[in-house]
Amino acid sequence: MSLLVALTLPAAGCVGKPAGTDTGQNADVREYTLTISSNALAGGKNAAMAKWTTEYVIPKFVEAQKAKGINATVRFEGNGADDKDYKTKVALDLKTGGGADVQEIDGIWLGEFAQAGQAKPLADLVGQDKVDAWEGWSRIPPAVAALGDFEGRRYGVPVGTDGRVLYFNKKLFAQAGLPADWQPRSWDEILDAARKLKAVPGIVPIQLNAGTAMTEATTMQGVLPLLAGTGKPVYDNGKWQGATQNVKDVLGLYQTIYSGGLGDPLLQQEAKGRDKSFAQFADNKIGILLESDYFWRAVLNPANGVAKMADRDSAVGWARIPAQRPGSGVGGQDFVSMSGGSIRMVNPNTKYPRQAWELLQFMNSFDATRARVADTPQITVRSDVNDEVLKGDPMLTYVSKEVLPITRYRPGLAQYTPVSAALQQATADVVAGKSPDEAAAAYQQAVVKAVGEANVATG
Repeated sequence: MSLLVALTLPAAGCVGKPAGTDTGQNADVREYTLTISSNALAGGKNAAMAKWTTEYVIPKFVEAQKAKGINATVRFEGNGADDKDYKTKVALDLKTGGGADVQEIDGIWLGEFAQAGQAKPLADLVGQDKVDAWEGWSRIPPAVAALGDFEGRRYGVPVGTDGRVLYFNKKLFAQAGLPADWQPRSWDEILDAARKLKAVPGIVPIQLNAGTAMTEATTMQGVLPLLAGTGKPVYDNGKWQGATQNVKDVLGLYQTIYSGGLGDPLLQQEAKGRDKSFAQFADNKIGILLESDYFWRAVLNPANGVAKMADRDSAVGWARIPAQRPGSGVGGQDFVSMSGGSIRMVNPNTKYPRQAWELLQFMNSFDATRARVADTPQITVRSDVNDEVLKGDPMLTYVSKEVLPITRYRPGLAQYTPVSAALQQATADVVAGKSPDEAAAAYQQAVVKAVGEANVATG
């Protein structure tokens, strides 16, 4: 049984009747109290977010309300729990009519919360006109704003996001006779580059995450962007992909890479395989690697990366992930990507929906977003903030301008977790020597068991 239907005692916070049937509830009050919740804690997990909330958002918002003659009190409910435990707490709070007025949740949880009635579309809470009037929507690419959408309705505002690209080592590319401005336009062109890199001694031409040891990294930095490149995401028109031709094509690419000596199959089976791949790339031992912008700013960062690469800025190139063939990606796209991130939403139980929405807009305004990132180059969901804070970082600017407008997100449904695990196992089977057809058949059995045969597409 889903955690979202569990019961507990009401939690502290905004306990009241759901506001979904009264978008003007308490709209004209001159004094109110709101709470903000996120999985952040001063001196602990996501400490910078907690500091920004308490030292910037709350005093600045209260000051702005006071200037309008409104006495607002805003409190921060910090958490420092494991993501699973935090999700459980939020779900139980919402189920029993409690919880903070403004909630931050992982975007992948949204569909599950919405289906359980514990998240409501913003328009149902504050009115469509109030939602549409926010200037921020014009600054957030539609593909990014989709993180806060479910089944065509807008539930919240994305907090932050990322994008996935192909990284490549320019020094190894030069040795292989490949261009420094490489941009493949198909899977075949990726494979052509990998085969040329194979001639460079002592290196792995391409690292494409596979197997169960890399867990969700296999799905997000491997299977899902490749599936998007075949034209169909893993969840489409209410059904999960089973042993479709799309899935078989993705597994076929894995087979070509790992049975053809273009990738290191043993690396995919090691418990620390992903970390090892990071170190190998930084040591000029991997030619091409699919990863998120995290790889650039936190892994290879010459100053404080986990696998520092002293010449990162000159030696590392990046390119968009091509569709299987030009135009074959989702929506007819030539290039694809996947992103993750969290969203902020208005609690359906709040007694002050209009005020909570005003606070939510304030938290995602230009000034507040700019204050949150401070002087650290970091991709935000707002293009106007990115234009300012990323201008000194060409890679992150590239993701903001070229990748975010074409990105996609994981389906925010509880069933995603077992489907993702099944995809990881399918890639592990191929790396171990099974054919794409065999791996796809076993994958379909696992998905049918997890979601039911009626919810699986096979065509």
